[in-house]
Amino acid sequence: MKYKVKARVMDNSKIRRTLIRMSTEIAERNRNLENIILVGIKTGGIYLGKRIAEILKQAEGMEIPLLELDITPYRDDLEPTHRKKSSAKTNNQLKLDGRDVVLVDDVLFTGRTIRAAMEAIFDFGRPRSIQLAVLIDRGHRELPIRPDYVGRLLPTSRRERVEVRLKEIDGVDEVLITEPPGKLKKK
Repeated sequence: MKYKVKARVMDNSKIRRTLIRMSTEIAERNRNLENIILVGIKTGGIYLGKRIAEILKQAEGMEIPLLELDITPYRDDLEPTHRKKSSAKTNNQLKLDGRDVVLVDDVLFTGRTIRAAMEAIFDFGRPRSIQLAVLIDRGHRELPIRPDYVGRLLPTSRRERVEVRLKEIDGVDEVLITEPPGKLKKK
């Protein structure tokens, strides 16, 4: 189904400024950046995590490791027989025991993706803490999950979708609110 664009709420410069602010908040809250590991949820969270890592590198002068996480095997809408172990990718075998994990995703909606990501993280060890950074929080939580770092709170209806388009995937940086065509008219 082709969704129609209802509103463009962020462009390249707003996304960049927002990620700089979020990175600053992460650095301020976590004085010991040597203990931080960023975990980007596939797909958008990986690219946002890379951008945050680069901003922190430029601002703080240190490399922050990034773990790329595919939570598909942990989704609660798959049959248990179709689940498999996580397919996390790292350049080196990162140990999460005792580390401060900053989980990065593009949109926080029901909380189910984040629950799955936390389950996957515990397969890699026992972190000291897990923090959550999201570019967009659109509400409608089904689980008691709240982000620590929010780029923008964007209240939406359940009918609407929030699309985060990133230049690494889509060739453009923008956040759109879309909805299915043929919206019902009120009488």
